[in-house]
Amino acid sequence: MTELVEKLKNNKVLEKEEFVYLLQNRNETIADILKNEAVAVRKEHYGNKIYVRGLIEFTNYCKNDCYYCGIRRSNANAERYRLTKEEILACCADGYETGYRTFVLQGGEDGFFTEEKISDIVYSIKEKHPDCAVTLSVGEHPKKTYKAWFDAGADRYLLRHETADACHYSKLHPEKLTLENRKACLYDLKEIGFQVGCGFMVGSPFQSFETLAKDLLFINELSPQMVGLGPFIPHHDTPFKDERGGELELCLFLLSVVRIMLPKVLLPATTALGTIHPQGRELGILSGANVCMPNLSPESVRKKYMLYDNKLSSGKESAQYLAQLSDDMEKIGYRVVVDRGDHADKTKQ
Repeated sequence: MTELVEKLKNNKVLEKEEFVYLLQNRNETIADILKNEAVAVRKEHYGNKIYVRGLIEFTNYCKNDCYYCGIRRSNANAERYRLTKEEILACCADGYETGYRTFVLQGGEDGFFTEEKISDIVYSIKEKHPDCAVTLSVGEHPKKTYKAWFDAGADRYLLRHETADACHYSKLHPEKLTLENRKACLYDLKEIGFQVGCGFMVGSPFQSFETLAKDLLFINELSPQMVGLGPFIPHHDTPFKDERGGELELCLFLLSVVRIMLPKVLLPATTALGTIHPQGRELGILSGANVCMPNLSPESVRKKYMLYDNKLSSGKESAQYLAQLSDDMEKIGYRVVVDRGDHADKTKQ
């Protein structure tokens, strides 16, 4: 096992069978070695800085019906909402005053928000806050639409690939959603010039060490600027309501592996981590993550953007608690910074 760990440190990647073996035979000792390496690697590029992103969940309408997601089209119990452009700009203004310099606009694939509407929102945010980065996370779209948003000023795009195994993908999504198209979108985004993020749920139904190894190889191939990793958490109004959730320990292990593979990656300690463990966020940071994404959405809608059960939406999850987040991070030796927090090899000025 130690040879594999050395190989990962030196080559930044392993063969598929080696990743499978590493995951299958992991233990506390190996996890600690990887964690220490991940922290050292991150320190080299980012010091002890933790970047914060203000998350704005602006619509929970979605045309898709992914089997794991609480805002899937078929969920008649979801209380749907859309924020107006003015509400989104107000969230940004509040966030800016608090100290945020990156805003993440996240939502379902909602036809109401056309290419033009999103372009206009992005343009308006950048006009008011030219020193800020705007990240979009609104799913799969044609390349020309992505280009329009990039031209309007969007800097980054998050699109989790969810699994790099086509068969597994088909068990998580309805037939018309394909891994092939998801990957094509990620490559389009990269080609346009976005800082790109992919990622996956840990412990999703039908996942195996084999599929996880494929995820790691895909991450190596895409070489994204960001990777979103968090535990699968079932939602009571989905076909996966009775499935087991993902394990914290495996999430933390994978965060360390991804940090070693991509030393400069922007790696969030996700909300889902904080949902399954009271110190989930901190543990994520101590395993190699360097980003937190507190929620800037209006209080009135936070409970409605329920992708999974018991999703954190108050306390440290809320942007208004930035001071508390800073305190928590200081206790473990880190410093929350007011900064755009770009990738160390930033592709877009």
